[in-house]
Amino acid sequence: MTLAVKVPEGLAARVPAEQRGPGLGRDAVRLLVSRGTEVSHHAFADLPALLRAGDLLIVNTSRTLPAAVDGTLGHARVVVHFSTRGDDGRWAVELRDPDNWGTTRARAGGPAYSYVQLPGDVHLICEEPLAAGNGRLWWARVSGDVPTLLHRHGRPIRYSYTERDQPLSAYQTVFALPSADGSGSAEMPSAARPFTEHLVARLVSRGVQFAPVTLHTGVASPEAHEPPYPERFAVPESSARLINAARAGGGRVIAVGTTAVRAVESATGPDGAVRATEGRTELVVTPERGVRVVDGLLTGLHEPGASHLLMLEAVAGRAAVERGYTEAVRRLCLWHEFGDVHLLLREDGPHAESCSGNCW
Repeated sequence: MTLAVKVPEGLAARVPAEQRGPGLGRDAVRLLVSRGTEVSHHAFADLPALLRAGDLLIVNTSRTLPAAVDGTLGHARVVVHFSTRGDDGRWAVELRDPDNWGTTRARAGGPAYSYVQLPGDVHLICEEPLAAGNGRLWWARVSGDVPTLLHRHGRPIRYSYTERDQPLSAYQTVFALPSADGSGSAEMPSAARPFTEHLVARLVSRGVQFAPVTLHTGVASPEAHEPPYPERFAVPESSARLINAARAGGGRVIAVGTTAVRAVESATGPDGAVRATEGRTELVVTPERGVRVVDGLLTGLHEPGASHLLMLEAVAGRAAVERGYTEAVRRLCLWHEFGDVHLLLREDGPHAESCSGNCW
């Protein structure tokens, strides 16, 4: 899906919300709510008033890694983005060129058996492309322990639309949990970033439930907008039960982020039941495939050509996506991981009828 809207360059969120003025918190972003061609505008802090008792939010607990590390390829400086750990111990990596602004620009990965020297007397060797015909991501053999390397020498992945480096804490969500093996996401599961502990407490007091899942997201492709590749995920038994119970009770199941959709839909059978599952998912959610359990999606604003838009269309329909993005541009909403948020709801969900007040 490609949208006809054009996003002005000035609408990139260059710093986190809490750095835009005194007294602001992470939840100081705007929230669009879309169902069909109907769009309403809110503050993100209004979210508890827009949900109701029995609704359930699926949240990703993956912790953001400091996945960017400086290295050298021959005499050239490169930045290595560590993306995904393979079952055979190799890592999918992207090699990028520093751009003298503290960020990077795309470069061709490889070629095969390229040797990259990293800090701490660690090196990697690019062995083969992650997928045929894709020279961006390569499977690489790394001589040392990657979680230790990232902890000592890594920094968060940063793209050129941001204003300055941020501490790793700026890229962690309130739901993030450390994993025993040091795994995590190369890039922040950013839809959950505006949540604060106070807002979560308000939602719980409202009767909204939370179902934690995990999906370790890899490196995005800001230049090429490639479809997602296999990623590690886990849906625990307790969350599967919560989701099934919410659906049986008529509550809406709303995923916080595209990663949460991919995880829970990978654990959902053709009968619509969610089962405890873990492993590596290759699922790509498209309008043709559809969704089996998700009634809504809370997500950031994506580029008009991003592959994630197919998932948004699968959840809420093309009209909702097109109308919502037209409104986002018209109202000068902010894009990317520090930007504003969009809640898309299915028109045929369990509570499609109107309700009184601000409730959706």
